[in-house]
Amino acid sequence: MKLQFTHQAYQTQAVNAVVQLFDGQPLAKSEFALVSQNSSVRYGADGSIGNQLQIDDGQILSNVQRVQQANGLIPSTVLEVSKSDNGKETFCLLNFTIEMETGTGKTYTFIKTIYALNKQYGFKKFVIVVPSVAIREGTLQNLRDTHEHFAADYARVPCEAILYNSDKLNELKHFAQSDALSILVITIDSFTKDSNKINQLGERACAPIEHIRAVQPIVIVDEPQNFETDIRRKALFDLNPLCTLRYSATHRNLYNLLYKLDPVQAYDLGLVKQIEVDGILADHSQNMAFVELVDIEAKAKRMTAKISLDVNDKTEVKRKTLPLKLGDDLYVKSNQRAYYQAGFILNEIRSDEVVFSGGLVLKLHHAHGGLMDEVMSFQIERTVATHFAKLERLKPQGIKVLSLFFIDKVASYRSVDDSSEAVAGKFAIWFTAAFEKYAKRYPDLIPYDVKTVHGGYFSGDKKGKGGGANTVWVDSTERGSSKDDDTYELIMQERKRLLSLDEPLQFIFSHTALREGWDNPNVFQICTLNESKSLLKKRQELGRGLRLPVNQQGERVHDKQVNILTVIPNESYASFATALQQELEEDAGVKFAGRVKDARAKVRISRKPLSAEEHALFTAIWNKINYQTRYSVKLDTTELMQSCIAALQDFNQYPKVQAPKVRSKKAKLVLDNKGVQSVVNAVSEQAVSYQSAVVPDVYAYLQNRVPVSRESLFAILKGAGRLGELLINGQGFLDTVVRAITTCLQGLLVQGIKYHEINGKRYEMTLFDEPIETYLSSVYPSNNNATTLPLSKTLLQAEPILDNGDLGEAFACVVKDSDVESGFAQDCVLDERVKFFFKLPAAFKIPTPLGNYNPDWALVFENDTRVYFIVETKSELEEAKRRRDENLKIKCGEAHFTLNQEVVYQVTKDVQGLQAELLFEGIQGCIPTL
Repeated sequence: MKLQFTHQAYQTQAVNAVVQLFDGQPLAKSEFALVSQNSSVRYGADGSIGNQLQIDDGQILSNVQRVQQANGLIPSTVLEVSKSDNGKETFCLLNFTIEMETGTGKTYTFIKTIYALNKQYGFKKFVIVVPSVAIREGTLQNLRDTHEHFAADYARVPCEAILYNSDKLNELKHFAQSDALSILVITIDSFTKDSNKINQLGERACAPIEHIRAVQPIVIVDEPQNFETDIRRKALFDLNPLCTLRYSATHRNLYNLLYKLDPVQAYDLGLVKQIEVDGILADHSQNMAFVELVDIEAKAKRMTAKISLDVNDKTEVKRKTLPLKLGDDLYVKSNQRAYYQAGFILNEIRSDEVVFSGGLVLKLHHAHGGLMDEVMSFQIERTVATHFAKLERLKPQGIKVLSLFFIDKVASYRSVDDSSEAVAGKFAIWFTAAFEKYAKRYPDLIPYDVKTVHGGYFSGDKKGKGGGANTVWVDSTERGSSKDDDTYELIMQERKRLLSLDEPLQFIFSHTALREGWDNPNVFQICTLNESKSLLKKRQELGRGLRLPVNQQGERVHDKQVNILTVIPNESYASFATALQQELEEDAGVKFAGRVKDARAKVRISRKPLSAEEHALFTAIWNKINYQTRYSVKLDTTELMQSCIAALQDFNQYPKVQAPKVRSKKAKLVLDNKGVQSVVNAVSEQAVSYQSAVVPDVYAYLQNRVPVSRESLFAILKGAGRLGELLINGQGFLDTVVRAITTCLQGLLVQGIKYHEINGKRYEMTLFDEPIETYLSSVYPSNNNATTLPLSKTLLQAEPILDNGDLGEAFACVVKDSDVESGFAQDCVLDERVKFFFKLPAAFKIPTPLGNYNPDWALVFENDTRVYFIVETKSELEEAKRRRDENLKIKCGEAHFTLNQEVVYQVTKDVQGLQAELLFEGIQGCIPTL
């Protein structure tokens, strides 16, 4: 399978945020151009070819502020530097943060950023620093997978990706001296210690790391939250970076944030899978001995263990958590419950476990007894059932379905007997029973033997199949260890194989050490099998399955009806959703409430049987609005020039550019047994004013970026009266001009837009015929009982999907995106003048210069006269308080619907707003005279 890549606007926005950071830096030169000091490339006397920065901190801060304002972020007042924990030592001076939610293509984005920086400015040397072997392998695979894609986009620029290998240190010299775009991938642990080979002089003239320092690379830090220690900060600083670009979903420090795609934005835009939770929670069972190790406390004279157990109370059995010391008997502590009569004296307390007299060893946060086995067995069955149901729907679309099980004890899935043969654990046994049950219910859907469809990825179990005299499986939890290398190796190398329908493996059991570094786009189910509530962060669990899936052609699937991740945790839906919301507020500062859906509260949406009157109303309005259009624009060149001139003369919107400066650093030379080294005093710097004599090719640069003639560009530049800025900072000024022209051009294109019907092309009523599945929380009303106003006069109905797959009683509904839409639907029901209304389907699109636009509602309004409305519901009615692109699309909607004079297009937040607009527009007869 060859993965296909497309250009996503949000990724391009993140790339541009970094590219614009260097506005004013000299542009890339052709390979035949003469080398000058005024360049982004430096040629060293030692043969190295490195990066060099020509703009000063003041220009960079100005660029940062402009990028932040454009991306809706709070502008920085100063450039935030990386410092030691005590604040006394300064590390890297130029650090920039890009925040992207897990699953949105962070690695793709920073690889594209490398190519873009090379194309724009000519920067050649980049180092990608990663926290673990797993992420290193994933990064390398991404570089391979995207090579052809980016080669086509960037004129097949020569590009070399090098994996750091301590046994091939000469490759670092090649990295330094290569004239190609060079990318070095290295783990942080490869160069943090003096004992690392990269830092050792040996018999060489210089330590190998000096080759990296010599080229002043742009350092990309992947998952920088793993680098926030003084040792690792200093290690990054010792690479002598031109700057660091930090990419993660969960930053600890937001140094100079340039771009932010938070979990809510990613979720709402459909850039990741939607989340539903099938919570499994057992009732308390007092018919056996229940014991849970809640905590261990080390006190000055002794250790105590907090144990949860069932206690005979005055009137009933209650579960309580009690502090216990060595020798305590649970039979006594439980007020003589018979289940604890033998074998429950606390014999030993260790750092992370306790031992009872009967031989029970209980790990911290684990439980024994109760209904834990029943809960986990049911979790497995629910996961298998969901897997088969999704596969039945998605296999015809060429989409492979994967299910991922997190387990906390490898022995529960597979162990080794006395003869060193692999033995199935309870999870494997339960899985086999569930698989065979549903394989009979869905015959021929999975044409493979049960033994081949599931596999484990554990330390010592590289092939997902047990066996062998020397096989040992380990509960590995330390990231970055050699054990993790074993844990991740196969799953990293075989990512694309797992996507093929010809590969039997589709149920993956993994130890909880599987964290950052591995995910697969076709994971549709995640099941957490723990003897206590999972201690993994919810975001960490979800991150393994949030990426959008791909089909057998390697194409990304963007259908929200397909892109649903089902989580089967050992807790209730409400508990899971609350914990996830709390995590997101703590980690990302965003509200995620209402976005995680309950898998047990799903409905099927379809057209309801219409009465003769309803059908007539629906047909009447549909036939008036279902035309498809194309648009043309009439652009007044003189008006464009005047608009651009006025914009450029507005210094509040487009401030004057600043002159670039040369950076000066003082360094002390130290002579020791390792040779001559320079120690930079990062605090002491000078900035020397510098006037550039080199002016970029003005027209070539601008015409490559805006569709405007040379004559018009000349008129704009001359009329703005700012040509002098070309001699101060030519590149920075041209980038300002591009931004101004692009903004003005978009506004004028919409202002002059005209729509034309496409002969014979109309949207069919069949757009409403395909049933879709969604959640009760996504429809209004959420149920049809007496507490919620029933809907009428509308097109669709919802039928609850019961646990057995059958459908419950249908009720009329609309699919809603917000509380404003719920309120509008209720208004329509209450207002007698609204005769019929419905939400327009997502496939009903109006083309615009800013992308397709999907209006909200169609409405038949009648009093003395009938009016057909298309309504856009907005919570904010003032244009100035809405987004610019939102307003432009609304203007396009107005132009589109003027093709039928019987249709009125309005923006409102309630039906009462429509009435006011009707009076204002002077439409007679619809509303009684006031």
